Amino acid sequence: MGFPKNRMRRLRSSEAMRRLVRQNSLSVDDLVYPLFVRAGEGLKEPIKSMDDCFHFSPDMVAAEAAEVASLGIPALLLFGLPDKKDESGSRAWAEDGVVQDSIRRIKQAVPELLVITDVCLCAYTQSGHCGVVKDGRVDNDSTCELLAKVALSHAQAGADVIAPSDMMDGRVGYIRQCLEENGFYDTAIMSYAAKYASAFYGPFRDAVDSAPQFGDRRGYQMDVSHSDQAMQEIALDIAEGADIVMVKPALCFLDVIRRAKVRFDCPIAAYNVSGEYMMLNTAAKAGLLEKDAAMLEALGSIKRAGADIIITYFAKDAARLLGA
Repeated sequence: MGFPKNRMRRLRSSEAMRRLVRQNSLSVDDLVYPLFVRAGEGLKEPIKSMDDCFHFSPDMVAAEAAEVASLGIPALLLFGLPDKKDESGSRAWAEDGVVQDSIRRIKQAVPELLVITDVCLCAYTQSGHCGVVKDGRVDNDSTCELLAKVALSHAQAGADVIAPSDMMDGRVGYIRQCLEENGFYDTAIMSYAAKYASAFYGPFRDAVDSAPQFGDRRGYQMDVSHSDQAMQEIALDIAEGADIVMVKPALCFLDVIRRAKVRFDCPIAAYNVSGEYMMLNTAAKAGLLEKDAAMLEALGSIKRAGADIIITYFAKDAARLLGA
């Protein structure tokens, strides 16, 4: 009786055994790749703050989308940088806007690829805030009306999924009603339901030129101390018509992802955000860790926490490894 009857190492004894008993498996099917589109022609410009990420002009984005599809990744998430900004962010719903143009080109070139579109005003407003500013504050209800216009313009261009990221109260309901009234019954909504006022968004804000010109976003994005409030936000978005709900960021909020997965009977998405992405890349460049192994471990932790969908700038790299 010098040893226990149950030796846990038996189930780790070979790669075949480890595969056989593996509890959670990351798959290419779990991944969504974010893409940035901006006004212009013939553009594929590196984003200085984000390794291996680019700004594409609409005429160049279809080729990138085709590569994403060839790797087996089922969906991409589009972000737009307009040619000009104004107080209301009107280029966000323009028929000839960069996102609308890109949607049409992608759906024509790669119709089987799901196109998800970020719906927010931060990159389109002069203030850099996610909505209309009145008396020094972001006005909730007038912003929701504009977000519904943006969502409708994306659906009309051919978007499969609308993803509002603004964190206004009630915006999912506004968008759902607008889509239904205009006959877009099958357009899905993936809400950024629990989006935190995180310190990990810096590289992204540089990429889309969306840093607030005054104040911050803590008046509408969630305080990082909350998890109970996240459950309230998710429940409200589902009640208003969201088909998929998202937790953002992912790695610092794995507990929230887990709680959401246990509590709600709908797909859970998680966003592996720009700061998390660059934190790992920077450590790998410094020789402090092995990039591919660390990447798969990080993405695996998001999957293990309960995410059904993982939005990540690592999607192409991960797909190449997972498909090997």
